[in-house]
Amino acid sequence: MFRAATLIAVLTLSAAPAFAIEPGADASVSLTFETGSDTGAVMVALYDEATYDGGQPVRAARIDVAGGERSVTFDGLPDGDYGVKAFHDVNGNGRMDTNPFGMPTEPFAFSNNAVGNMGPASWDRAHFAVTGETAQTISIR
Repeated sequence: MFRAATLIAVLTLSAAPAFAIEPGADASVSLTFETGSDTGAVMVALYDEATYDGGQPVRAARIDVAGGERSVTFDGLPDGDYGVKAFHDVNGNGRMDTNPFGMPTEPFAFSNNAVGNMGPASWDRAHFAVTGETAQTISIR
């Protein structure tokens, strides 16, 4: 069964939380999202390996697609491997909508445009190395 409940719980954000920038951490990740519509918002969460499968994200943001935004940059990161989970909150209700079986009814995506098998994309497929300035474009399906 799809682990939608985990994805929904982690990505349901109403505003980008504040995170402390670590001293000496000077890497950044810029993410650009390609969406199928110009409504709602993209809810995005950035994880390290320790938190990808159920912990709190390292950083999170809400991108106002209806307002013309398509990207976010997370600064002040230590070099390392990271993974992204995101969904397009098309109707702007602040949560990922699902059908009666718990399957997402709104588009979602992972870093590297990775796909999952009956659940979120695995860390092995979604993680990418971050050193200095790193950028990714993610297509939300």
